Amino acid sequence: MKIFLIGMPGSGKSTLGKQLAEKLSLNFVDLDKAIEDHEQKDVKDIFREKGEDHFRLVESQLLHEWAGTEQSFVMAAGGGAPCFYQGIDIINQTGLSVFLDVSIDILFKRIHTNTDRPLLNTIDAKEKDEKLRMLRTARLSCYQQAHVIVVDPTLKKLEEAIQFKK
Repeated sequence: MKIFLIGMPGSGKSTLGKQLAEKLSLNFVDLDKAIEDHEQKDVKDIFREKGEDHFRLVESQLLHEWAGTEQSFVMAAGGGAPCFYQGIDIINQTGLSVFLDVSIDILFKRIHTNTDRPLLNTIDAKEKDEKLRMLRTARLSCYQQAHVIVVDPTLKKLEEAIQFKK
């Protein structure tokens, strides 16, 4: 079984993904970490040095590679992974997609001091909030194509949603 967690930066994909993988005795894959390992650079450095287009190409390549394996896993897909190069299609065709739907207010509280997110990197709180809202609006229709949508996700809610979908 392949489970792909999708959603905005700060939605809990990595945190809940690790917990879920452990609970289900599956491997955990963080797509952003896989990209960093492949490129031997941090995500923010990839964006700065090679640009978002390069990052998205590598992201798509690695998503396709993982989706094509016989391995079972829980993946924290990067926030944009389903939204570029038909990522949501490959995710939905090869596994169970789960959208972690978290409100803007909670997302902002979780990431407002984080400077490692290239698309949201600004010191100004109002500007970061606006960028976050615009990004969510742009990606929402993609995220809503997920097999399962979990609002205000917790490990328990995630487990229940996945059990129901099986």
